[in-house]
Amino acid sequence: MAVYSPEKIRNVVFLSHHGAGKTTLAEALLFTAGLLTRQGRVEDGNTVSDHDPDEIRRHISIGLSLLPVPWKDTKINVLDTPGYADFVGEALAAIRAADAALILVDATGGVQVGTEQAWQYCQERGLPRAFFVNKMDRENADFSRALAALRQRFGKGCVTLQMPLGQQASFKGVIDLISLRDAQGGEVPPALLPRAQELREQVLEAVAETDDALLSSYLEGKELAQDDVRRALAKGIRAGQLQPVLLGSAAQNIGSGKLLAALVALFPSPVEVPPAPALNLVTKQTEELTANPAGPLAAFVFKTTADPYVGRLTYLRVYSGTLKSDSHVWNGAKKQEERIGQLYLVRGKGEENTPQLAAGDIGAVAKLAETATNDTLTQPDHPLAFPPMKFPLPLYSAAVHPKTKVDLDKLGHALARLAEEDPTISIRREPDTSETILSGLGESHIQVTVEKMQRKFGAGVVTAPPKVPYKETTTTRVKSEYRHKKQTGGHGQYGHVVLDLEPLRLGAGFEFASKVVGGSVPKNYIPAVEKGVRNTLPEGPLAHFPLVDLRAILVDGSYHDVDSSDMAFQIAASQALHKGVSEAHPVLLEPVVNLRVQVPNSFTGEVIGDLNTKRTRVHGMLPEDGTTVIEAEGPLAELQRYATDLRSLTQGRGSFTTEFSHYEEVPAHLAPKIAEAAHREREAAQKGE
Repeated sequence: MAVYSPEKIRNVVFLSHHGAGKTTLAEALLFTAGLLTRQGRVEDGNTVSDHDPDEIRRHISIGLSLLPVPWKDTKINVLDTPGYADFVGEALAAIRAADAALILVDATGGVQVGTEQAWQYCQERGLPRAFFVNKMDRENADFSRALAALRQRFGKGCVTLQMPLGQQASFKGVIDLISLRDAQGGEVPPALLPRAQELREQVLEAVAETDDALLSSYLEGKELAQDDVRRALAKGIRAGQLQPVLLGSAAQNIGSGKLLAALVALFPSPVEVPPAPALNLVTKQTEELTANPAGPLAAFVFKTTADPYVGRLTYLRVYSGTLKSDSHVWNGAKKQEERIGQLYLVRGKGEENTPQLAAGDIGAVAKLAETATNDTLTQPDHPLAFPPMKFPLPLYSAAVHPKTKVDLDKLGHALARLAEEDPTISIRREPDTSETILSGLGESHIQVTVEKMQRKFGAGVVTAPPKVPYKETTTTRVKSEYRHKKQTGGHGQYGHVVLDLEPLRLGAGFEFASKVVGGSVPKNYIPAVEKGVRNTLPEGPLAHFPLVDLRAILVDGSYHDVDSSDMAFQIAASQALHKGVSEAHPVLLEPVVNLRVQVPNSFTGEVIGDLNTKRTRVHGMLPEDGTTVIEAEGPLAELQRYATDLRSLTQGRGSFTTEFSHYEEVPAHLAPKIAEAAHREREAAQKGE
């Protein structure tokens, strides 16, 4: 592929609700551009974009795909993204690398939750955007209804530049409203002409309102030149005032040629977008970078893939300067030099060598040693850093357990590599339950990650709901005594301790003190007593959960000149603690989290009703721009699957965050069930050993 100047590049991200046909549209564009001899189908698993085995099997996009499409003298870098909410991190990464967005709308479904979210992401990024109403050949497709829904939801800036020739089974083409010609240059059929002229007037009026000179001519009743209208239209799109609506059928490859022409004519090139702010790591001043191939090098890493054979494949967008193959660059975040080997232009899973990537272009490089997502590659004498991307926090967790000893050896490496690849997953070790916890954005996200571990790294795991890290504590003060005495053939064992056990306030932890007087327990054995007590804390008497919020005071005891030892006093202290806690009315404690839920106003009642079934306490509700923020707290045990519950309740429109708050006593009617389940699990584990 030729090297393109920044003026001849368009970086466009495809966004939509799940199932609107982004991958099929990308396939149609590749076919129309002459890069394919046959258009693939998602159902057949042979599209260029969905090449990952998990995507082929599930018939959905999971990762973003880069698809350069040359059209005339311009290259369009299409970034095809998943529409499924669990993989929104991929869409956010693509949005960061793009200069404009095409939001697809299903002609049968109209505006859906994914459409609204795509719009919001573009708003936050300030991306120019257009709509493509897809699947016009499907039963129940209704372009007028879809257009009305777009205008109602997103404003009068949504102006259609096309109208359909036929609809549903009779759909056969599009009419360009500015020229009043079909795709072959033919005239509008007489039956459709009144409607076409009506829609054309809406376009001219909307475009004229963005340009004073055109508005004056329009109000005077003058005919507006088509070239002037298209220039003003492109300007209005870049300014965010207009969002043109196009249409077609990706599956039937109708409208793709017109779409390619529109992407080139209407969307901005890298030189037409606002400068990208980057921090100079030496001067600590912000620099505004333009797409100048001769400027200082600044390439931003927006995606990293992990492969056990190829190694890392790093996707980057060059904002300034020129990145060349077989060169050396500087990674300011890692404070080290990186060697650039061969640069690639990636199309799906295919790679084509390129000598360089100029400002404005997108490509990839393999086998970088330290560079990761969100890093910036620059020159050592002019180090720069772009602001990092922000990804949603993981909401859904699962405990992962290796299937075999061999899998255990591979598990750590596999998880670390996948965390590099996907910033929306996190891995942590829960010390209280000794489980490895994998967290992501939803159940499907976790399932796909687990499948990747097996396929890419040969690490087989099983998942289970994470164990709730319950704890135990006491509620009354007791005195406990234990004498450890054992006679053997040689020296015996003797240790005798008396402990005062006192409950502490929740969250206070554990304290040990000694008030021994008169040398009943020699000073050299007191550390052994403390060690014996502390070694017993991990397993309480109720259900073998850790003991917390307790003070143990050594108040008395006795020893033997010959038979006493550190070990004897450790055993005595352990047994005294266990005996005393059992008598001190022990209770179970459960973790409680603060919950912040944001939902559209229409779902507030259902969400609060559901929270009331989960033992949560709602503290308040705050109105916030058409949504309600519900602040509550509730037990972790009831909220571990809340990501799935909230998505179901709100049709995917709700979001939430949680953070640990404190521990509190488990209700009396639930404690026996939890203890019984813990005992069963312990017995099963012992039998398994």
